[in-house]
Amino acid sequence: MINAKARAVFNPEGPFKPTTIERRDLEPHDVLVEIKYAGICHSDIHTARGEWGPVNYPLVPGHEIAGIVTQVGSEVTKFTVGDRVGVGCMVDSCGECAHCHKGEEQYCLNGMTGTYGAIDKYGQYTQGGYSSHIVVTEGFVVRIPDNLELDAAAPLLCAGITTYSPLRHWGAAPGKRIAVVGLGGLGHMAVKLAHAMGAEVTVLSQTLKKKEDGLRLGADHYYATSDPETFKELAGSFDLIVNTVSAKIDISAYLSLLTLDGTMVNVGAPAEPLSVNVFSLIGHRRSFAGSMIGGIRETQEMLDFCAEHHIAPDIEVISADQIDEAWERVLASDVRYRFVIDISTMGNE
Repeated sequence: MINAKARAVFNPEGPFKPTTIERRDLEPHDVLVEIKYAGICHSDIHTARGEWGPVNYPLVPGHEIAGIVTQVGSEVTKFTVGDRVGVGCMVDSCGECAHCHKGEEQYCLNGMTGTYGAIDKYGQYTQGGYSSHIVVTEGFVVRIPDNLELDAAAPLLCAGITTYSPLRHWGAAPGKRIAVVGLGGLGHMAVKLAHAMGAEVTVLSQTLKKKEDGLRLGADHYYATSDPETFKELAGSFDLIVNTVSAKIDISAYLSLLTLDGTMVNVGAPAEPLSVNVFSLIGHRRSFAGSMIGGIRETQEMLDFCAEHHIAPDIEVISADQIDEAWERVLASDVRYRFVIDISTMGNE
């Protein structure tokens, strides 16, 4: 077994404490990654605090992982020692079902294996990227292009692919009018990506306090949803709405902003159910959809797209002993726009 330094929570209230976890010895198709940076995702908080279901503690969160390959199994063909790589929200799937064969491993019919908080095929509880090392089968490791800095690349493994996948699926392109609900970790990536795809981009945020940022990131328009006039003015305007917030909102009100055959897709995942007035859908043949992450092939495509278009998240790099503070700031929407942990500080007490 391989010992790795980590930061873990031992109960829903936290706080994070230093610990040592065991990583499995390498199987023939495994890759050992020395983690350099790990992004902080809102879903880390939901999971660790038991808001999405029971948790086995201690838990090491983190599924936005960027690092360097330090060892490979005897049959690995995709990577060599020294490669710059990433690991996202999943570390395995059945590989045999129809969805896996389509390259949509995130929707594995037998259940994909999450990077943390899941039981893997070895019967072990998976632990995530707030740690110094991770062992992953090569099929779930992606290559980080040379012109993407590792710290900025880390959030692309969740925030990037979570927004890239629905934009691609619903055809973001020149001539498309797209609205992004919320300008946080996911929202700011959705704006950058949709803009790079050539769409006309509008940000819908509670207030105008981030308007300057939104326009800088690539939005063409910015509206405050706290103003009732916004919903009157923009009625029937958008081909696609990407809802990135992890809080309860009036879905029917936002559906009214879609044009004929428009789609609203949820990528934010609030803990409580959302209600929909079906008349908001049937009047203009609108759709309300959901999207998770992307498959491994699409994740690599996203990284290559970001490298080509010089797209990276806006980040704030923190040390390992600042994780608790960072989580509270995430909950207070006090980050522009993604925290990234410098794992080299993991040994500091």
